Amino acid sequence: MLLELIAIIAAGFGLAGIALSLNIALRRRLPQWIVPAAAGAGMLLMAVWLEYSWLERTTTTLPDGVEVASTNQVRSWYRPWTYAVPLTNRLIAVDHRFDRRHADMPGQVLTRVILAGRWEPMRQYGVVFDCNLHRRADLLDKVELGDGGQLKNAKWVQLPADDPVLDNACG
Repeated sequence: MLLELIAIIAAGFGLAGIALSLNIALRRRLPQWIVPAAAGAGMLLMAVWLEYSWLERTTTTLPDGVEVASTNQVRSWYRPWTYAVPLTNRLIAVDHRFDRRHADMPGQVLTRVILAGRWEPMRQYGVVFDCNLHRRADLLDKVELGDGGQLKNAKWVQLPADDPVLDNACG
């Protein structure tokens, strides 16, 4: 967050410097407000670019084997440009490097899910997806794997058949 603040301030100084140089080159024929207006525009444009490039910058840092399954897009009144192009502020990814299947339960897959949000730390946790019954069990405290591959003490959450995270994990 600190680096983004520094980048926004640097963009403001940069665009103000360009406006000042242009004003000097034109022998001070531009209005006096052009330099502070350019600084403000530079800061606003940099902030908007940082917001919209967050998803791409985040997904490029994910290792091979991690696939983005779902994203969340928002619109807000204090960012009127988001009504034209919605802003992505969260993602759910499936880490296929940790996929495991039990021989006795071929319709279930154990994997790791990654939750990432703008201005939030990345979180990851283990999940078992039941691909046949369209449900999910988060691997939290007291969940155990039985002898036949069944989960003990698991709370299953029913998912819609077209859930993108379920499709990604089971695919």
